[in-house]
Amino acid sequence: MEMGLVIAILGATSVIVLGGIGSSIGVGLAGQAAAGVITEDPDKFGKLIPLIGIPGTQGFYSLLVGFMVIMKLKLLTTSITVPDLSKGLQIFAICSLVGLVEMISAIHQGKVSVASIGIVAKKPEELGKALILPAFVEIYAVLGLVAGFLLLQGVRV
Repeated sequence: MEMGLVIAILGATSVIVLGGIGSSIGVGLAGQAAAGVITEDPDKFGKLIPLIGIPGTQGFYSLLVGFMVIMKLKLLTTSITVPDLSKGLQIFAICSLVGLVEMISAIHQGKVSVASIGIVAKKPEELGKALILPAFVEIYAVLGLVAGFLLLQGVRV
């Protein structure tokens, strides 16, 4: 197998793995906080679901970037596009950096969600305000996705 292809596949793998790790940590943090609130007041479960789930979006964004690489390289077909080493390194760099953005933003979004869960625990009527706080972190996750999309479009294989 050509080294450029191996490195590009490692890039796709890295973005998916990093985003998944960050999302699982973020969702885990929020889920732990929500579990404490729900034991005290089970009726708040429905209000807490969005706050638990929002750090998981980075895993989806990372999967999209990884899927873009899979499609760019035509890995699901019989005529795979084999990039040279330079293009493989470009894909790897883009994917790795987008993966880091998604991982770090997911973890921090999980922490903000924990704080927002605290708001809902004490003042359930403030759910709207509590949802806005982790949405600010989401902006940077979306920027990472958009940057990955645009940068990958610039790599001609």
